[in-house]
Amino acid sequence: MPAKTLKAFLDKKGVKYVSIQHSTAYTSQEIAASAHVSGRDFAKPVIVMIEGEMAMVVLPANRQLVLSELRDMLDTSHVRLASESEFKDVFPDCETGAMPPFGNLYKIKTYVTANLADEPEIAFNAGAHTEVIKMSYLDFERLVNPTVLDFVTT
Repeated sequence: MPAKTLKAFLDKKGVKYVSIQHSTAYTSQEIAASAHVSGRDFAKPVIVMIEGEMAMVVLPANRQLVLSELRDMLDTSHVRLASESEFKDVFPDCETGAMPPFGNLYKIKTYVTANLADEPEIAFNAGAHTEVIKMSYLDFERLVNPTVLDFVTT
């Protein structure tokens, strides 16, 4: 099931993107490899709860979020990973775990790592475990307007 909301949004905004079909894959690293995209260019969204509000943190597939650093950056002790049951209904046109990094389309705040923001192009799940979209990071930034933070990742 492709993210119809995402594609309609990109088309309406006149954004150039490439859709890449691949065999079914579930982890960001598997998806990046299957779509022949570097792990540092593949944007994986991690859904978190910040003081009870859902948010999306977008980082390269080859990195992991350090929650304690995110807590420090946001100056709050109330940050945790969201459970699948908490976020699956927020992305009704996406397969669970295959949501694109466009929190704005789903009315949730989006944060992105500075190292991902330095990439000329990014790729990401297109709402299904069999499709990736690749596009310019500058277009992504213009459309999503994420908060760029220098996250510590491992």
